[in-house]
Amino acid sequence: MNKWTIKEIEQLLHTTEENDSLIEEIKRDNRKGVQQLLIKWDKRILEKRQAEEKFQQMSIYEQKARQRGYRHIAGIDEVGRGPLAGPVVAASVILPEDFKLLGLDDSKKLTEEKRERFFNEIQAHAIAIGIGMIDAEEIDQLNIYEATKKAMLAAIQGLSVSPDYLLIDAMPLETPYPSESIIKGDACSVSIAAASIVAKVTRDRMMKKIHEEFPAYHFLKNMGYGTKEHLLALERYGVSPYHRRSFEPVKSMVAKPNIK
Repeated sequence: MNKWTIKEIEQLLHTTEENDSLIEEIKRDNRKGVQQLLIKWDKRILEKRQAEEKFQQMSIYEQKARQRGYRHIAGIDEVGRGPLAGPVVAASVILPEDFKLLGLDDSKKLTEEKRERFFNEIQAHAIAIGIGMIDAEEIDQLNIYEATKKAMLAAIQGLSVSPDYLLIDAMPLETPYPSESIIKGDACSVSIAAASIVAKVTRDRMMKKIHEEFPAYHFLKNMGYGTKEHLLALERYGVSPYHRRSFEPVKSMVAKPNIK
């Protein structure tokens, strides 16, 4: 006679971790439904193990910095260099040493739902978060490269706790702090990945608000990037106050009237 129903085993496996003696007992149950549940459990355990390994790999830069005596290590990243409209947004994040968020990655690799959930986790546990934002008008005045640097510096300055070491995604910055610039850092460092998520969610929320003001450009979906739908709207309605007039094809359209 079976000790548990299949439904009870499903509930047990939901909370049972690797190396639990209970697993060996469940494996002796030959019912097809139980064996299918074990296949799903094995997959979940493998995915968790892989996520643990990836998180450890992404923590190496922070671990090395801590071994050198640094404690407040800030990751810095930006989003919005390529769009035709909206600001460029940078974030700076200092995480505690015991911070753990499996699945953390470059914000571009995550679904919107997961970005929002991770954003809330980072907000809840970060030692400090700083945001820097440069609008379209200033981007046109500076150029996007200088605007990006300015946004990053503003994000660092916006931290409520002073960093003692910086991990920066690709961009070289002149700051009073020792730093390391990492190519594709948002996929290599937990601190930079956290900053990329904060910057991305912050900018996306802003673009959704701009969409309410100018729905014709579909910013809710394209976030200011030059999609076919966005380009057609530019042709039809002209340039909005949020468009970057130094970017093509917007630059060639500035003579057209702005949307009212």
